[in-house]
Amino acid sequence: MSVAAHIRPDRLQADLDALAAITDPGRPHTRRSFSPRFLEGRAWLAERFRQAGLITRIDDAGNLIGHRPGTTPGLGTLMSGSHSDTVPDGGRFDGILGVLAALEAARAFADAGIPLRHDLEIVDFLAEEPSDFGLSCIGSRGMAGALSPEHRTLRAPWDESLTDAITRMGGAPDRLDTPRRTDIRAFFELHIEQGIVLEQAGIQIGVVDAIAGVTRLEIVFSGRADHAGTTPMDLRQDAAVPAAAIVTFVHARASTLARSGAGHVTATCGVLDLSPGASNVIARTARLVVDIRVSHRPVAEALVASIRDACARAAEASRTTLARFAIQSDTHPTPCHPALAALVEDAARTQGFSTRHMVSGAGHDAAFVARLAPMAMLFVPCRDGRSHDPDEWCAPEDATRGTMVLAEALAMRDRID
Repeated sequence: MSVAAHIRPDRLQADLDALAAITDPGRPHTRRSFSPRFLEGRAWLAERFRQAGLITRIDDAGNLIGHRPGTTPGLGTLMSGSHSDTVPDGGRFDGILGVLAALEAARAFADAGIPLRHDLEIVDFLAEEPSDFGLSCIGSRGMAGALSPEHRTLRAPWDESLTDAITRMGGAPDRLDTPRRTDIRAFFELHIEQGIVLEQAGIQIGVVDAIAGVTRLEIVFSGRADHAGTTPMDLRQDAAVPAAAIVTFVHARASTLARSGAGHVTATCGVLDLSPGASNVIARTARLVVDIRVSHRPVAEALVASIRDACARAAEASRTTLARFAIQSDTHPTPCHPALAALVEDAARTQGFSTRHMVSGAGHDAAFVARLAPMAMLFVPCRDGRSHDPDEWCAPEDATRGTMVLAEALAMRDRID
């Protein structure tokens, strides 16, 4: 009998409900990393890990890990998990499903009496969501040796350093200058899609090909503040005018690229600040932040160049100045390992589940774990594509299907040296 047959939907759903109930009062579902509520959730998770027979510890980066020894010492580790922290007033599945599905897979192997040759580890990564330190994916960065000394000096609003916070979580931040693991042979992360593609297409399992790279641009136009009622239209230096042109350009250019077969492409002007910000004053400055998410690096570089050129043209046409064009942050796309993605697809199809290949437009801990080992991700639908919101919902049957696929993919990978 396959391990998937031992997945218990009732047990998985009970865990999802129990962890969802651990939230700041009146704010479902809020467990901010490093907070007392987060630690309460962590304590609950650690106990569930122990009840499942897992050897439980906190690693140097502050990640909670449950370990099941394999039958062949030295063969390496198969790892799965995600994160239990949330955004404020967030959802009950984002990250959480990946942790609890991995836990349910571990219990299913035990219930079925199926030995694994490799060690199996279930991970709750520390602070995947943007934290009060202004940084995301803290635990997976630390595991991968990508949490720099500068990162560790960051301070929260309550004046605690990230170094001290990781220590408070049980980690050892002084050991994070180098990658912490060399034994991981494969990492699988199950996640809700956080979009509407699977639901609209009626597809049950998304096989992720890559995690998009994220580039953020800061653009500032400088003009002149004048009276809105007395300055003739043809004599203005209105900084809002080129900003508006760039909002339109970014949307149109990204839409064209997405339709042209350039892979996953999104671009969003999520910040637009005008100064002095009065209804009867022409804008002196306009500041935009553009979020670009692309699955192919050359496409990202070309899009940034085209936006830069458009900014120069818009400034010249409006008699304003392009005062700033800066890359705030920039990460490259992370491909999933083709062989592991194929295992995910095989695990789904052998159970009769429909699949679709796709790119993750959201960031995940898997992108940092990929620096250590081959990585794969699989998605399940979420209602209306809602995420980072109390209305986020994954149907029990979708959560169960994803967990069944995860367990079978782990079993398949275990048969490979």
